[in-house]
Amino acid sequence: MLVSCVAYQDGKKLADIQTKDIGEYVRRQDCLVWVALYNPEPAELEEMQDKFDLHELAVEDAHHGHQRPKIEEYGDSLFVVLHTIESTTDEVHVGEIDVFIGKNYVLSVRHRSERGFAEVRARCEREPELLRYGSGFVLYALMDAVVDRYFPVLDALEDELDLVEEKIFSGSSPRANIEALYALKQKLMALQHVVRPLLDATGKLHGGRVPPICVGTQDYYRDVSDHLLRINQTIDSVRDMATTAISVNLSLITLQENETTKRLASYAALVAVPTMVAGIYGMNFRNMPELSWEFGYPIAIGIMAAIDVYLFYRFRKAAWL
Repeated sequence: MLVSCVAYQDGKKLADIQTKDIGEYVRRQDCLVWVALYNPEPAELEEMQDKFDLHELAVEDAHHGHQRPKIEEYGDSLFVVLHTIESTTDEVHVGEIDVFIGKNYVLSVRHRSERGFAEVRARCEREPELLRYGSGFVLYALMDAVVDRYFPVLDALEDELDLVEEKIFSGSSPRANIEALYALKQKLMALQHVVRPLLDATGKLHGGRVPPICVGTQDYYRDVSDHLLRINQTIDSVRDMATTAISVNLSLITLQENETTKRLASYAALVAVPTMVAGIYGMNFRNMPELSWEFGYPIAIGIMAAIDVYLFYRFRKAAWL
């Protein structure tokens, strides 16, 4: 559906216009038309293709969605794919923003993302001196907003890791900890699949041969690239910490198993000594000198009790019990 269709002149808003009037405003000198669509029907995209003379391959990508983050140049226009991240307790949801950029138009197509970009439009309208840069600045504002939304998601994942680490050392279920850490690594991987391709693509907008549309705004795109680089490095750090946490959790499981083995061995030893003594006197040989001894039974019991007490003391001192 159509979210908004606005015309700007010299960095200032002219009016909200009808789609049928787009051609008239696009032909004006120093005029910018900014159209936003949300989950559009094929007919709506075809209409925008006719109005802005969009490349058919870019329109096909926008229609099908599920593209990797990228920046493609078609003549004097750009087609940019951005991914949005919306995090919940159990998983992260990936949305997609397809942006068509021309000399005097911006068309944004939003897929699978509930949160819009009204605040981006408001920001641009509050800064007419920057909006005079045209569609290049609008693209920067959209990219900057998308990238800024990655930070809270990453912060939440770091908090999630801290919580799991606390549980590891608090004696909670090792299996639950492993499952939580694996789920965290999956979320980090999803976020990295969003960030890393965009980081590579953004370099085209501030270094080397810059598309004519973006000339004059390279410093802004460099700032976006710096944010993406910082996010990517943080993702790598958190993934390494999660991997380390998994190793620590497995080590604790091994230590716990060793403690259990030592405890079982200690109890086995305490049972084995009386069993050995009782077994000797249960062999029923005819010539066993102690069998007819009056004090044989209490002394045998005493010896078994004394040895068990001694073993218990040594095991407790060695922290096996």
